[in-house]
Amino acid sequence: MPPMAPPVNVLNQPLQPCSTDPLTGYFRDGACNTCAQDSGSHTVCAVMTAEFLAYSAYVGNDLSTPRREFRFAGLKPGDSWCLCAIRFLQAHDEGCAPKVSLRATHLRTLDVVPLEVLRQHAV
Repeated sequence: MPPMAPPVNVLNQPLQPCSTDPLTGYFRDGACNTCAQDSGSHTVCAVMTAEFLAYSAYVGNDLSTPRREFRFAGLKPGDSWCLCAIRFLQAHDEGCAPKVSLRATHLRTLDVVPLEVLRQHAV
């Protein structure tokens, strides 16, 4: 297993869990932990909305449909999920970003998304 980046959030505090039901994270540990091998930077703890899920499917990443081969039940509005930072920024630019848990969003997100943008969508 590749070494994780230090578990620190965008507020420079210890990273909080994002979700264990559904189980999320690059490491499937319930947190938006990351490492050098996480090329998608799955670091934003996002709270799904119907609008965002529809947008994500439209741009080619259907997060709603169950994928049993990956033991993935599909996401629904209200679920929390470690989202790729670039996808979050793309959704923000299109006006349909989901809400964000700042305490559960990894510090590495700031390599892609400005803190002010994250604060605009904070839960």
